[in-house]
Amino acid sequence: MILSRAGNTTLRTLLGLVVFATLIFLIAPMVFVAALSFGNSRWMAFPPPSWTFRWYGQLFANEAWLAAFWASLRIGVYVVVCCMALAVPASFGLVRSRFLGKAAVDTFLSSPLFVPVIIIAIALYILMLNLGLVGSEVAFVIAHTVVALPFAMLMVTNALKGFDESIEKAAMICGASRLRAIMLVTLPSISQGLFSGALFAFVISWDEVVLSMFMAGPRMQTLPVKMWSMVRADISPEIAAVATIMLASTTILVTIAYALMPSARRAL
Repeated sequence: MILSRAGNTTLRTLLGLVVFATLIFLIAPMVFVAALSFGNSRWMAFPPPSWTFRWYGQLFANEAWLAAFWASLRIGVYVVVCCMALAVPASFGLVRSRFLGKAAVDTFLSSPLFVPVIIIAIALYILMLNLGLVGSEVAFVIAHTVVALPFAMLMVTNALKGFDESIEKAAMICGASRLRAIMLVTLPSISQGLFSGALFAFVISWDEVVLSMFMAGPRMQTLPVKMWSMVRADISPEIAAVATIMLASTTILVTIAYALMPSARRAL
C-alpha cells in the first residue's frame, strides 16, 4: 500500500476541509445578500439591526421592477420554446445520423459554451443593430437562445444516447411510422432529458446579463439589466431582495434538473 490507513484518513480529512472551505467561500456572499434583503437598514448594514419584509413590499409595488420581472419571464419562456424546437431535431441528427462534417457541426453548435460571451454579445449587437431589433423582445430571445441552446442540446443528446433505439424500432415493426414512433415512444421515454434541457434554457435566459445589456433599450430591460442600472445609480436593499428572488428561483430550477436527469449531474 502506498498510503497507510492513517495517511488515507488524514488525506480525506484535508480534502474534506478544502471542500468545506470552498463551499463556505462560494455560499457566504449569497447568504449575506439574502440577509441584507431582510434587514431594515437603508444602507445595507451587516449584520442587520432588525428584520423586515419592507424591501420586498416596495419591490412588488414598483412598476419598473415588475415590468423587468415580466419581461424576463416572457423572454425565458420564449427561449425555452425556441431552444427545444431546435435542440430536439439537432440532437436526433447528431446522435442518429452519420454525415461528412458531423464533428464540425457539433463543435459549431456547442461553440457558445467556450466562446467568451462578450464576443457573442458584440457580434449579435451589430447584427441586431443592422436589423433594427435592438431594444426588442425578438433581440433578447435570439441572443439568449444562442447561448442557451448548447445546454439544452447537451441534456437532450445525453438522454437520447441512453435510450434503447430497439424500442422505437419495435414500435415501427408493429405498424407505426418513424415519426409516430418518435412522438409516442422515444420522446416520452426521454421526457426527463427534455424537461432538464428546458429548465437549463430558462435558467440561462433568466440570469443572462452581458447579452441583455447589449440588447436592452430604454423601454425594454430584463431583471439583470435593471439590477445593473440600479447598482450604478444607488445601492438599495431592493436590489438585495431581487438578487435573493433570482438566486432562490435559479437554485430551485437547477436542483430540479439535477434530480431529474443523470446527464444534468454529469454536465454540472
